[in-house]
Amino acid sequence: MLDYLRLEVRRTLRDVGFMIGGVVMPVVMYLLFTNLGGVDSGWKTASMIGMAAYGATGSALNTGGGVAEDRTIGWLRQLRITPMSPRQVVAGRALTGAVTVLPAIVAVLAAGGLLNGVRLDAWKWAVIALSLWLGSIPFTLLGLGNGYRLTAQATGVVNMVCNLTLAVVGGLWFPLVLFPGWLRSVSAYTPTNRSAQFGTAVADGRAPALGTVLVLTGWLLAFGSYAVVSYRRAARTV
Repeated sequence: MLDYLRLEVRRTLRDVGFMIGGVVMPVVMYLLFTNLGGVDSGWKTASMIGMAAYGATGSALNTGGGVAEDRTIGWLRQLRITPMSPRQVVAGRALTGAVTVLPAIVAVLAAGGLLNGVRLDAWKWAVIALSLWLGSIPFTLLGLGNGYRLTAQATGVVNMVCNLTLAVVGGLWFPLVLFPGWLRSVSAYTPTNRSAQFGTAVADGRAPALGTVLVLTGWLLAFGSYAVVSYRRAARTV
């Protein structure tokens, strides 16, 4: 499985489209959103975490596009004759997503610290990066589930819709105080909102709320099950 992981990571990081959409765009959006008009340092920090979560989400979902392409070219059929079980195949792809989200997280955090003057203790930077990394895993599994279930073209569209919807509803682009009350209630149950909340809690020197951990764990189990079921379904049809 390690050889499979190395292969997929190299394939993803060599994709120019992935690097532009998953790394460059979140940095550009972050700098635009925080430098058009006067904003305080608190919003620059919160927006940095939110936009890093957005970049990680998009990069994680992108893993599903590669899966859908593999189905088209017959790579999934080849994996069926290897000793790897369905869970190992899904785990290998999930680990690929876990590695390839790191450039987006590091790039946005670096933009915050180097260009926007965000100042945090060293341990906070490390814990925020770790929390965003862990928070991206459910989205990798969602992308995999879509990739194993849908065509390559449909996977790209669905993943894009999922990314934009979860980013906006989760409050990654705009402060939640601008949302109506009912939308704030919905936002609290989204994995994107809770992933960003984990990071902002650390930045503020607070422990993450138990609800944040429970919501993220629930989405992790749900999307993980979806990915495994989708893989098994795809394996029976190729």
